[in-house]
Amino acid sequence: MTQVWVNDKVVPVTPVLAGPCVITQIKNQANDGYDALQVGFGSRKEKNIRKPQLGHLLKSQAKNVRHLREFRMESLPEVKLGDVIKVDTFVPGDIIYVTGISKGKGFQGVIKRHGFHGFRKTHGNKDQERHSGSVGPKGPAHVFKGTRMGGHMGDEQVTTRNLKVVSIDEVNNLLYIKGALPGSVNSLVIIKGQGELKIANPEVQTPVEVKEEVLVAADQEAAAVATEIKVEEALAVEKMAESQGDTPAEQPEVEENKTV
Repeated sequence: MTQVWVNDKVVPVTPVLAGPCVITQIKNQANDGYDALQVGFGSRKEKNIRKPQLGHLLKSQAKNVRHLREFRMESLPEVKLGDVIKVDTFVPGDIIYVTGISKGKGFQGVIKRHGFHGFRKTHGNKDQERHSGSVGPKGPAHVFKGTRMGGHMGDEQVTTRNLKVVSIDEVNNLLYIKGALPGSVNSLVIIKGQGELKIANPEVQTPVEVKEEVLVAADQEAAAVATEIKVEEALAVEKMAESQGDTPAEQPEVEENKTV
């Protein structure tokens, strides 16, 4: 986490690298029975991707995607394979939900895992301060399912709601979200918010006019270099003629035309 200044107040935030995300599959009611978008994030070497997954990614021209996640939607927006989702789909002030895998704590007792009070530490008690105590009645003579006991803690899917987007860095694709997020550093999170999805088209390229200007400038530079070379050759011929006793007037007019 870090902090940013908003007017005269310091706001604790968590920076999140949120894109660019490529749309790798579009599911609809006709083919899949529900509407959803599959998006890819991150990158890895193509040689580390299995051929079935690589063939699936080639449909959207996203060859080196590392993570794939699916988002169910009530209605599909006007998108196509290969479109890119960037951080500019959010704006400062948006209320979002963030889903991630919480940090794993290993095997923990009932005090840390469930918040038990524990037993008294004096008056004849020994080695029972952090025990759970009785775990079931005498009549059924077995432990009921769901009884709170020690066990594996953490490493579960957690959703933190009503988080706020403080600021956006579109150059570095960063979202600054107020507060803490579930999961460890460099873990994967899913961010959801209300509103329309903004899509960036990767096929938009530099206008042709700019390319033509570059070509014209290159041609002009090449013509200038060729003219300098011809002038140098003409001067060399003129010096050679002077050394042999000829006057510049005796040089052929064709050479002068070439230099011009």
